[in-house]
Amino acid sequence: MLNYGNIFDSDGLDYTSYRELVNKLLAEGKTTGPDDSDAMLHYTKMNVQRMNRVDKTTVLNDEMLKTIDQIKGNYHFLVISEGWCGDAAQIVPVINQIVLASHGKFDLKLVLRDQHLPLIDAHLTNGGRAIPVLLILDENKELVLPKWGPRPDILQHLLAQWKKDSTDMMLIAEQLHGWYAKDKTQSTQAELIQVLGKLK
Repeated sequence: MLNYGNIFDSDGLDYTSYRELVNKLLAEGKTTGPDDSDAMLHYTKMNVQRMNRVDKTTVLNDEMLKTIDQIKGNYHFLVISEGWCGDAAQIVPVINQIVLASHGKFDLKLVLRDQHLPLIDAHLTNGGRAIPVLLILDENKELVLPKWGPRPDILQHLLAQWKKDSTDMMLIAEQLHGWYAKDKTQSTQAELIQVLGKLK
């Protein structure tokens, strides 16, 4: 039985600490997780730039702000991520903006997938350890909703098609990030509005 509260309190990093860890490891020629290959370092460097951009450009839409405003309780957001993960680079900064806009109703901690395999294995996507995954805990730090992630549904379907059409992971990554750039966080926000709308 997973103790979400213990993971959140003992192992969780706040957003700033998570970003600092990724940067520190990069400076040492490493990334999060066990694979420090050139490809993983390349992905991580690109993701730092993406996170910087999403941090600066994300504007929460009116429906999101209204949804946050209507929530009365306090909740803890536990996100499973990794520095090398492209989807995480596009989504985690949006979740952080939602937390900042909640004025203390929400707080956010991130844990690394490969350091928490029992946690990710309890929240697989189609049998895989896809990330990022958002878990929402109540005031007692117990899980209150099914997980959200690793990406908006529309992109999940597109990605499956792209993988049928090509085995070139660089091309697929280009298509993925091109989609995120055009979407400007709106699909991510729309799905997270649905999730947050279930909170009291």
